[in-house]
Amino acid sequence: MNHTVQTFFTPAGTDRPPNYEMLKEEHEVATLGAPHNPAPPTSTVIHIRSETSVPDHVVWSLFNTLFMNSCCLGFIAFAYSVKSRDRKMVGDLTGAQAYASTAKCLNIWALILGIVTTILLIIIPILILQAYQ
Repeated sequence: MNHTVQTFFTPAGTDRPPNYEMLKEEHEVATLGAPHNPAPPTSTVIHIRSETSVPDHVVWSLFNTLFMNSCCLGFIAFAYSVKSRDRKMVGDLTGAQAYASTAKCLNIWALILGIVTTILLIIIPILILQAYQ
């Protein structure tokens, strides 16, 4: 029977035994030998395009649909927001941006008209009450 004993030395100045990865690497170097490739190792860099954030304004459109739906602008904005989200899921960022821009414009108009209408509904009755007093 042939038994070989291989002794592993711990690095100088440490009282800990070597870990498994260190033992495995030393075993591979002893078995396979040192790498024989004289060329320096090369690396490959892969640029992954980050997902550009296209806001779809769904929450804003839903708010305008439920609370400030003057002239149905909130509902139309909501429809464009959903179309924008669908285009974004498919990967068509240009189409998603176009629908999002339309939804944003409609949301702005719905918000302005809703606020103006609300203010007028508060101010006009007050002015009428003051006129009759």
